[in-house]
Amino acid sequence: MTSAELSAGPGADADASLRWHPGGPYDLLRTLSPLRRGHGDPSIRVAPDGVWMAFTTPAGPATLRLAAAGPVSAPWIDARAWGPGAVEAVRGVPRLLGGDDDWTAFDEPAFHATLPRMVADARRRNREVRLPATGRMIDALVPTVLEQKVTVIEARRGYRYLMYRFGTAAPGAGTVAPGNLMVQPTPEQWLRVPSWEWHKAGVGPQRSDTVMRVLRSAAALERLAGLPSADASQKLQTFPGIGVWTAAEVVQRTHGCPDSIAVGDYHLAAYVGAALTGRRTDDAGMLRLLAPWAGHRQRVVRLIGLSGFRKPVFGPRMTIQDHRGH
Repeated sequence: MTSAELSAGPGADADASLRWHPGGPYDLLRTLSPLRRGHGDPSIRVAPDGVWMAFTTPAGPATLRLAAAGPVSAPWIDARAWGPGAVEAVRGVPRLLGGDDDWTAFDEPAFHATLPRMVADARRRNREVRLPATGRMIDALVPTVLEQKVTVIEARRGYRYLMYRFGTAAPGAGTVAPGNLMVQPTPEQWLRVPSWEWHKAGVGPQRSDTVMRVLRSAAALERLAGLPSADASQKLQTFPGIGVWTAAEVVQRTHGCPDSIAVGDYHLAAYVGAALTGRRTDDAGMLRLLAPWAGHRQRVVRLIGLSGFRKPVFGPRMTIQDHRGH
């Protein structure tokens, strides 16, 4: 059973702190890994003293440091935060770290017996991993839109450029926090990014127009965090330019959705097909393969990734484009 102890107010070490007990084995880095947009993500830094994150809360920007302590069998997470949003940041730590992620039904013997051996073995080896949930729609949506129909390398390169160009230094950056820790632009700041800067970032008009269009309804977008994941996904798809793939990638991160599948992904269907059958498949085939585990399909995909399985090379990779000099 999880528990948390909150301490708010200025102190020698932080503006707010919290100690969270996950109630069993826990792996901080692997739990948070889906949130990180590559090793160069300016908003998430891994350092010897813990994982550093920077983001905006309704009360303002916050820097959050998360560090694991205690025995391997029953660790706890010490969270410390700085900045105007420090109290809100630490209050969100249990949900962020998967405190609401319940694997009970997945681990029932009758359900577990239906899993492919690869997935069942991966679960036995990775009981310390949870599905994180940030509750921050815009922070998840913008980099996901940048990943539409391009390679991950291109998207992350563009995201880093825009973050360093238009983001802001995290509270305490260079003093208590890593000097290169950045807060993602606010909706108002994103809306002021000129067209030539999107071009320099290698982001085409279709993707930049989608970001700008959606962020004009930023308040409505953030309210989706309070809806069930299926409802949030459906409402996201009412925005022009947001399809099932983008919505799925977002709610995986914002809601910790255990069932959200990124249909339309360039690699995912072939990867899942190869893992479960030894043969590549398409989106329809992937959904048929995962249908027996409805409600837990994202858990299955996550465990396939944690199993160490590597997809065979079926054909040419997507070509990396660079339009910044054109």
